[in-house]
Amino acid sequence: MFRQRLLSSIIGGSILIAAVWYGEILLLAVTAALMLLGAREMILIFSKLDLKVPPIMIFPGCLFLVIAAYQYKGGFPGEVLILILVFYLIIMTIFYPRFTPFDAMVSFFSTVYTGLLIFLYLLSTLPNGFVWLVLMLACTWSNDTMAYLVGRRWGNRRMAPELSPGKTREGALGGILGSIIAAWAVALFFEQPLWPVLLLGMVTGMAAQAGDLVESAIKRQAGVKDAGKLIPGHGGILDRFDSMLFTAPLVYYYVCFILIS
Repeated sequence: MFRQRLLSSIIGGSILIAAVWYGEILLLAVTAALMLLGAREMILIFSKLDLKVPPIMIFPGCLFLVIAAYQYKGGFPGEVLILILVFYLIIMTIFYPRFTPFDAMVSFFSTVYTGLLIFLYLLSTLPNGFVWLVLMLACTWSNDTMAYLVGRRWGNRRMAPELSPGKTREGALGGILGSIIAAWAVALFFEQPLWPVLLLGMVTGMAAQAGDLVESAIKRQAGVKDAGKLIPGHGGILDRFDSMLFTAPLVYYYVCFILIS
């Protein structure tokens, strides 16, 4: 299992790093693929609860977010969410009672949730976007790694036993420390202001753990262990990118309003 996880991490990490390095259309394409795969996992998760997330709704909704983000080029186009909601309500009206208002509501939630991945691309559109993408990835991965290592070695107080029994407070603190160290390294290497970046590292570590717990809540409610089986040893796309659903938007808005405002 360890070799499987390591091999998956190397292959998946290489693809993501290449997309980050080249940016533009390649990063947008990888982001779109992740969103659509994540949307498919949401369909399967909610099916365990006898809830319908119709592909005719969520797939076009995700692609609409991708196209809008590429065309807008000025940040996250919040008004597009209203258009997606209206689209879902129209589809619901046309196909009612096959699709109900509740289906539209669950579909909208699923689209917005997986749609947070669009901030991977939006980060690249910022001034020094490559730096902030690297920082987000470094802080998120360092948080996950340190939380696991510290939790395994010293963890004895559970942080959220109802959601994720394996997570401990000690591991959470170790994860935040790992994120701060990663932010410090990025700040020094790319010559960015130290203290604002260290603060960003700390809150990114917190956001990473929040993202992980949110996905745990969704999976626990559906009674599934993993969101999917696409990535050997890791589960699904949402299992691997759950933290980035929170850290990417956080880093984006922190940079916009604190570092380049």
